[in-house]
Formats: sequence, structure tokens, C-alpha cells
Amino acid sequence: MADFKYEITKEIGVLSTSKSGWQRELNMVSWNDAKPKLDIRDWAPEHAKMSKGVSLSHEEAAILREILNESNLDELFG
Repeated sequence: MADFKYEITKEIGVLSTSKSGWQRELNMVSWNDAKPKLDIRDWAPEHAKMSKGVSLSHEEAAILREILNESNLDELFG
């Protein structure tokens, strides 16, 4: 696997914590010195390791916010 760089430029919040101590976090992350993106993924303590996750551009985050604002979460989750 190719090496890559990342920098958490802003820690926004923790969504959940597993029994093993990994946390699902919402952060701003710069990948390979690119413009930071909104990022959701699981992190080991001290950010030593990470899982696969999803990174969203400003435009994608704005669309996601609109979709969630227009959705009834109680109906979605039953």
C-alpha cells in the first residue's frame, strides 16, 4: 500500500466509542497536504490507527446536511 500523509486540522466531535476504546469521530482532515475535508471514521486511542471512513467536500457536506434536515430520522430508523 502506498504511503500517505494526513493531518487532523480540527477535531469536531466524537459520535460514539466502542468497548475497545476506538472512537467514531467527525473531524476536518487534510489528506496528502490537500485542502481539509469533513471526515467520519473510527480512530484508535491517540489517533494511532484509523479505520476506513468517508471524507466529504464542502459541497458534499452541504448536500448531506440538506438531506438530513429534510428527513425524519425516527421514520428512517423505525
